[in-house]
Amino acid sequence: MASAGEAQGDGVRDWAPSRVIIAGVSPEVDSGRFPIKRTVGEELVVAADILGDGHDVIVAVLRHRSTGATGWDEVPMTLLANDRWTGRFTVTARGWHEYTIQAWIDRYLTWRQELIKKHEAGQQDLTSELLEGVEQLREAGERANGPDADWLRERARLLAGTESQESRVRAGLKQDLVERMARYPDRRAAITYDRSLRIMVERERARFGAWYEMFPRSASSVAGRHGTFRDIEARLGYIAEMGFDVLYLPPIHPIGRAFRKGPNNTLTPGPNDPGSPWAIGGPEGGHKAIHPELGTIEDFGRLVRKAREFGIELALDIAFQCSPDHPYVREHPQWFRHRPDGTIKYAENPPKKYQDIYPIDFECDDWKALWAELRDVFLFWIDHGVTIFRVDNPHTKPFRFWDWVITEVWTRHPEAIFLSEAFTRPKVMARLAKGGYTQSYTYFTWRNTKKELTDYLTELTQGESAEYMRGNLFANTPDILPEHLQIGGRPAFMTRLVLAATLGASYGIYGPPFEQCVGTPLRYGSEEYLNSEKYQIMHWDLEVSWSLRDYIARVNEVRRENPALQFNRNLRFFDIDNDALICYGKSTPDMTNLIVVIINLDPSHTHSGWVRLPVHDLHLGSGLAESYQMHDLISDERFLWHGETNFVKLDPQVNPAHILRVRRKIRTERDFDYFM
Repeated sequence: MASAGEAQGDGVRDWAPSRVIIAGVSPEVDSGRFPIKRTVGEELVVAADILGDGHDVIVAVLRHRSTGATGWDEVPMTLLANDRWTGRFTVTARGWHEYTIQAWIDRYLTWRQELIKKHEAGQQDLTSELLEGVEQLREAGERANGPDADWLRERARLLAGTESQESRVRAGLKQDLVERMARYPDRRAAITYDRSLRIMVERERARFGAWYEMFPRSASSVAGRHGTFRDIEARLGYIAEMGFDVLYLPPIHPIGRAFRKGPNNTLTPGPNDPGSPWAIGGPEGGHKAIHPELGTIEDFGRLVRKAREFGIELALDIAFQCSPDHPYVREHPQWFRHRPDGTIKYAENPPKKYQDIYPIDFECDDWKALWAELRDVFLFWIDHGVTIFRVDNPHTKPFRFWDWVITEVWTRHPEAIFLSEAFTRPKVMARLAKGGYTQSYTYFTWRNTKKELTDYLTELTQGESAEYMRGNLFANTPDILPEHLQIGGRPAFMTRLVLAATLGASYGIYGPPFEQCVGTPLRYGSEEYLNSEKYQIMHWDLEVSWSLRDYIARVNEVRRENPALQFNRNLRFFDIDNDALICYGKSTPDMTNLIVVIINLDPSHTHSGWVRLPVHDLHLGSGLAESYQMHDLISDERFLWHGETNFVKLDPQVNPAHILRVRRKIRTERDFDYFM
């Protein structure tokens, strides 16, 4: 709540405490402890309860600025209803910003309101009221400067003059006076909300992007040969043709030999088994080194540059854990957890045991040096052209470490993006997002039914968490082969692609297994892939006839061509009378780009149903017979729909989804209709 003591905060003379109360500010995360998130060009809508005693007129402004700036920009707030006010502005620059609210009783507008009422009521003598106005105009003239000051003094003389009362009242109520007085309000008793709320303003890729994950060591065109950065270069065209913006690489560092894992996570590797990339560190180096079979740091720099030529950014996996062979283990043994017998306490997630990695002790006595070194890992890779990081298991490290390190890195490099791989408890995921993570993995992978998807995505995009947590909807990962992809075949992969790509502005797939519809688990009931790339090198034939590459390319093209699909908070679900079908839409604020998506969630059977769209809200006409065209952006089919309720039918073996662009009827001067 606002503090009355701030009435003196602008350096004016002492004044009575403000009669205005500011409360219930939204958005505000944990009483302002954490920032909200926006990207450059996004609008921020702020609301608050602003009230005072009696019936005096309140004026409120929303103040905003780049953090560190000396002055504020202001936009007026408007009264909605029941003392709830709102204001909005657009953030135009990357970096830290802040906003707050200031409000005051406007003595002039209160006087004007009373004068109107008394004049309309036919009160004969308004001399005293006019003198009150004269006093306020004179005071405003003292606050003004230049021609405005002279103008206000002249209007004050007119109100105090000898002309008829009717003429003086009309002069006091003119709109030009309202406009001049608004420039020089009396803020001596203004109240300012007692905190400045922060905004973390990021670049567009923080909000919108398509991620493609692949293992570099499996990039070779020759079966049995370890892939290199040059091999990834050769694959950039393939990835770009599918329309991906971000190429995410699992760890590219040297891999430890001790306790190395074999195929399918066995403890008995062969002499040529490559081990898990997440067992980071060897004689060649650690988190700032590159696996020698991938290439050199110069080769990596070349890959970064080549990717940019294709419009692709590289994202690196940052996993703060070490193999027993990592240089940190030898040089800084105090940075690791030890058992009472002196042995390393390795991580366990029963029945899984991670003997090949040592967890870092973030609470060790040497924590300051440890934290600084881990920060420098991010800075090292930023210096080599990488500004997107997918962070492995951040929920197993202290929140306050992430608060500190992300702030340290992002304040220096506001182009940096951090994706949290935290498949953990909801409040833990939320706390990581509050602490600065740009994006978060979500539970989307395990939401299958219409109700599950509707409830969860409504929570992500419309709830309080939407102010600070952006979901990145990965359809699969090297760790997660969900059951629906194991049993649903090609239609299931198509369905999950469209869901991820249209429900979320950011989404990702792990390929080539995704585009090649790989759905064989390690065993029944497991989400592990059989012959997982995490433990062995694979060879992929990118030209297989059953690949979804063309379908993926079209979906990503649709995303780029339709700005409505590039945001999250505009998601809205629509009624459809079959639980096997889900319908939702997104639109731009001006409704010029409206997308409706309909998906058959059953990969095995054709389903039909009746869709009901709120035609009035969507500006699709006022009558039940009003027609509009639905253009399927995947198949290029066009359907003429009428009014609120229309029929759909989807065969998953042909295409399980419609991505429909709504084209409204336009009437020309010659009464010729066409759809636009």
